[in-house]
Amino acid sequence: MTSTSSAAPTAAPVGGGAIEIRGLSKRFGSVQAVDDVSLSVRAGEFIALLGPSGSGKTSILMSIAGFELPDAGSISIDGEDLTYLPASQRNLGMVFQKYTLFPHLSVLDNVAFGLKMRGVARAERHRLAEEALATVRLAGYGKRMPAQLSGGQQQRVALARAIVYRPKVLLMDEPLSALDKNLREEMQLEIKRLQSQLGITVVFVTHDQGEALTMADRVAILNQGRIQQLDAPKALYERPRTRFVAGFIGETNFVPVQVGSLRAHGALVQLPGGAAPREVRNDALVGRVAGSSTAVAALRPEQISLGRADAPGALGATITGVIYSGSTVLCIARLADGTELRARLPDPSRVTVASGDRVGLLWPDEALRIYGEEVSQEAKKEVGKEADRKGAAR
Repeated sequence: MTSTSSAAPTAAPVGGGAIEIRGLSKRFGSVQAVDDVSLSVRAGEFIALLGPSGSGKTSILMSIAGFELPDAGSISIDGEDLTYLPASQRNLGMVFQKYTLFPHLSVLDNVAFGLKMRGVARAERHRLAEEALATVRLAGYGKRMPAQLSGGQQQRVALARAIVYRPKVLLMDEPLSALDKNLREEMQLEIKRLQSQLGITVVFVTHDQGEALTMADRVAILNQGRIQQLDAPKALYERPRTRFVAGFIGETNFVPVQVGSLRAHGALVQLPGGAAPREVRNDALVGRVAGSSTAVAALRPEQISLGRADAPGALGATITGVIYSGSTVLCIARLADGTELRARLPDPSRVTVASGDRVGLLWPDEALRIYGEEVSQEAKKEVGKEADRKGAAR
């Protein structure tokens, strides 16, 4: 990592802007890219927009930036409506997936280019550009040309160019996707350090779930133009509110189960493989879970441990594959009815099972989540309207 000279000035905190998005919709021909999205981002917060290709995350970012105009809805920052304001008048920083540095300009002139377009005098824009370079730990690199920099250094120049005019909001569109793994992880920490130092609000688009969970204060999971869940990383991973989120974040085993009788504190659930029914608490029942119905159980591989096939409470299985992957070992186990479960074990040196071995699968009671019929967005709205009507009647 490039160090900054102790004498180099760095940018003082600028504070962040609060973003308010209400009912945002955007259609491209027959494709509904963004479908009635509402999102509040607190001043100084780091929000990641995460989802598969075509989920709407980049369309939301481009609408905030002003490069796309929404078909419906509104966008405001610190109470100022920016919905149809030209991008050049929004005073937002933007970092793209491709660095788009001018190859014929020096690093200093690349960073200062936006200030030049705004009519800032040469001496002042160079002073501000040097300050921005120092903030991203590239003090002394101003005279170099982009071709003389590594990929990580070019990314830092792009960051410096985005913050040089001290915007309250920084928008980032998959800015680390072109970097190798080690450099990408280094830049994740660097961007977090920069955001903390400046106090700036960041909206970060990525398709890399590890990146989102590592960097963001909150993560919005999108699918088919809608937010499936907006939550802190820990809550997203441990308490996914939909089957889509459970499958998108991390590794998950999904198995069909039969829901037996409902009880005051939960429900009895019969897993495949002939084990005794298990009681699942109400807070782990997601969607419409009815008695005597079919549902889907979700179980993280790292929550499963291996024991004896006849251990009390264990689900008997046969190991069909053992895959070493560095810090963990992935064991694939088949139940008596053919259902496969994956167990990810944390200590490879202690894993002694092999294909063909009989084992018992064990996990904590709280590890199991049951997903019943999902409630549609329209149904949720109707429930909300009914609650409002009842509240008004009181």
